[in-house]
Amino acid sequence: MTTPTLGSQALSYEWIKFRSVRSTVWTTAATAVLPLLGAVFVAATGSLQPDDTVLGGSLTLSVVAQMLAAVVGALVVSGEYSSGTIRTTFAAVPRRSTVFAAKATLVAAVMYVLALLSCSAAYLVGDAMLPEGRYAQGDPLPALFGIAASFAVAAVLGLAVGTLVRHSAGAVTTVIGVLLLPSLFGPLFGNAERWIAGLSPTAALEKLTQTSDATADTVGSLGPWPSLLLVTACTTALALTALVLLRRRDA
Repeated sequence: MTTPTLGSQALSYEWIKFRSVRSTVWTTAATAVLPLLGAVFVAATGSLQPDDTVLGGSLTLSVVAQMLAAVVGALVVSGEYSSGTIRTTFAAVPRRSTVFAAKATLVAAVMYVLALLSCSAAYLVGDAMLPEGRYAQGDPLPALFGIAASFAVAAVLGLAVGTLVRHSAGAVTTVIGVLLLPSLFGPLFGNAERWIAGLSPTAALEKLTQTSDATADTVGSLGPWPSLLLVTACTTALALTALVLLRRRDA
């Protein structure tokens, strides 16, 4: 019989904890349900404008769902610090980097699959319920994969923030601020607005919901895919910083 590696043990341990903590489970469930509720509401009320798109309209609540994905990432680690169970985790898996990598892999994978299924279902609901031919259709498949990736990035961002803050309420507040502030304050930076505003997974998500239907002018000067790449790079840098500080503070 092959002995499990430390990494696979850590991932299995994190999965058990992930599905055992009530706050994480309920927040994850809300992340999955919100896009579907938004699609049903928009289609039932006919609240879209004539220039809206099927994909963008169907994913009206996707930004809120993405915020919840980031909250899940924050809770996965900050909840352990708040409850003191992080000591048990580090006793079971002494390598901090392995624990962090397992948490990041888990939240990214769960949120990617969850968002892809939920947002695809929301699009199908919107496409079926909205008046045929009134709104642009486009090809949503590439955008949906990018949208799912933006959820995974948001979850890892939440994990990095939670690792740095180590307090559940503080981590949740901070990560929501990190998601919203670039878009709110981007216009204050003049010519650098497209770069500042594109630093948030929320900005990437909003652009990706337009890619299959909208013209290049309405998508934004930075573009949806460059925005997603920029957000991924910045999140990776923040995650590596959190890992370095984690190893130093708990050494």
